[in-house]
Amino acid sequence: MTSYVLTLDEGTSSARAVLIDPDGQIVSEARRPVVPVFPHPGWVELDPVRVWQSQRDAMLEAMSRVGATARDLVAIGITTSRETVVLWDRRTGEPIHRAISWMSNQTEPIVTRWREAGWDDDIRARTGVYNNPFFSASKLTWLLENVPGARERAERGELAAGTLDTWLLWQLTAGRSHRTDHSEASRTGLFNLHTLAWDEQLCARAGVPLALLPEAVPSDAAFGDADPTVFGDLAAGSRGVPVTAILGDQQAGMFGQACFEPGSAKNTYGTAGVLTVNSGADPMLVDGQIASVAWTVAGRTAFEVEGTVFSSGQTLGWLRDRMKMFSTGNDIERLARLADDNGGVYFVPAFNGLGSPYWDRGATATISGLTLESGAEHVVRAAVEAMAYQTRDNIDRLGAAGLAVASLKVDGGAAGNDLLCQFQADLCGIPVLRASQREMTALGVGFLAGIGVGVWKSPDDLAAGWTADLTFEPGPDAARADHLYEGWRRAVAAARAA
Repeated sequence: MTSYVLTLDEGTSSARAVLIDPDGQIVSEARRPVVPVFPHPGWVELDPVRVWQSQRDAMLEAMSRVGATARDLVAIGITTSRETVVLWDRRTGEPIHRAISWMSNQTEPIVTRWREAGWDDDIRARTGVYNNPFFSASKLTWLLENVPGARERAERGELAAGTLDTWLLWQLTAGRSHRTDHSEASRTGLFNLHTLAWDEQLCARAGVPLALLPEAVPSDAAFGDADPTVFGDLAAGSRGVPVTAILGDQQAGMFGQACFEPGSAKNTYGTAGVLTVNSGADPMLVDGQIASVAWTVAGRTAFEVEGTVFSSGQTLGWLRDRMKMFSTGNDIERLARLADDNGGVYFVPAFNGLGSPYWDRGATATISGLTLESGAEHVVRAAVEAMAYQTRDNIDRLGAAGLAVASLKVDGGAAGNDLLCQFQADLCGIPVLRASQREMTALGVGFLAGIGVGVWKSPDDLAAGWTADLTFEPGPDAARADHLYEGWRRAVAAARAA
């Protein structure tokens, strides 16, 4: 019998499952698409039942590829995109509405109401996040206020709520476990960073009954056993499989990148772009950045400071799918290199406004600097460069607050783009280290799950085994990099004024 750690990696655009062997290698993986619903302009929702079905199908396929059954699994780790919220019936397990995605703007009126009530500073001080539609609190309030009968049912204890990790855990355990971890909870706007518990006063203000929320526990807790029935025919005569780790996707990537020391940093170029920096044993509030729990492991909590960019790799998807500038399978780096430089073109991808460090939902996406000499290659290059500019926005803000970033580990799909990585190094004047493994999210929570059952001894084993595929050193022309960045700043100012 082979022992595998199974990771469920529920992202924005796909549900992915991977099997990790005792050597720390991914031996099988599968994914299924996650298709959003857009009921109104600016609204983004998901069908929770389809999310679970997609994740389960990916899990079963990954297992079947290596002939694994539940008996071959020693532990399960779960990582998800974080702020998306589901509300469901405790008895039947049926959602009472579609999940509201982290990308959705439909709760803006609630956020405005809270702002006018003077809650902004208190939310920030208690939770580390902003009063913004991005986070989960206003989404829960929206569901309770807009789904007929939801509030009354919630107050009677008939409903359960949670982010996607909690929803997947509920499904895995056949409704026996209603839990989340500190890292996921810290993205809701209802979790107090100082007490590591749901904030009763904030919940009361938001009209969210405490009984609706999952139990918030350490990231390496015993979350419950996956029921044998979820493995279908593969699990004949099998036992339950323990779920021993949950982490938010960015925190999982940070764990996989072995960012265990204060000041260590990684940037993920995914659908969104996220810079995370380990800030140590105490929460640190930096203007324009989010403070969250990185993880609670072995009884100790580490915090992070995070710069969240709403549109990173998503921008390239828009150019491909909506603007038809290239096709699936095209080499984006090759297209971008057809232009020697950006030709003065800047792309500010504020499709849902701007995230860190601006938090400006009113900003609009703009492409500026176009001339008759501009071609598709300049626009594609500008989109690639925008990922790096947005990362520098956040690195500079951290530096101004005294949290200097000396080097940057990178992962995510776009991290394989050498042009992007080198431009990032040049722009920030620091080495950029690309991990040998690009998809660190699944590995990170998988490693934590494996530590929980003794497959690996401690995070030190992970740190010792971390290697860079390639290191990009900053070039000598810092003045040119600063000149390009000033152009970006002007473009951002125009997008915010539009």
